[in-house]
Amino acid sequence: MKIFFDRRRGNSRETFFSAVFLRLIALFLLGNLLACGAQIGQTVISQPDEYIYTYEAKEKFILRAIARVFKEKKMGTNIRIDEEKHSVESDYLILDDWRTKSVAKVKKLNWKENEVTISVTTEKKTASGWEMRRLLEKEQYAKVFDTIDLKIYEEMYKTE
Repeated sequence: MKIFFDRRRGNSRETFFSAVFLRLIALFLLGNLLACGAQIGQTVISQPDEYIYTYEAKEKFILRAIARVFKEKKMGTNIRIDEEKHSVESDYLILDDWRTKSVAKVKKLNWKENEVTISVTTEKKTASGWEMRRLLEKEQYAKVFDTIDLKIYEEMYKTE
């Protein structure tokens, strides 16, 4: 009595090459992820980056919104609004071997526009002391500016 299996077998050579191909792709993707992840915070800089954005709102709303964003995103501790200097500053927030401090300055352009300059200082503790590193890139600053934009509208709504 013969038993027939209704099972199709692929060509063993095709199966071998497809398995090898999939492993090579997985290795390539893993290598790219590891290479990109290792560069975060590795760039040593001499002065912090500054990015500028323009808002159409009153200065007091902008300053309050910036302070809220700094507090919510933990971009420093003891966040202070200085209306005379038209700025928002924070003290260093220390986590393990890293510390972060944020500064924002508002400059009036005309009767309806204000220019905001944000600078985030991130430093890593080394054997020789604190070294300034680039942790945030342009895309992260753009997200911060977008969040500030939303918070400006929330601050405007609160006062009315």
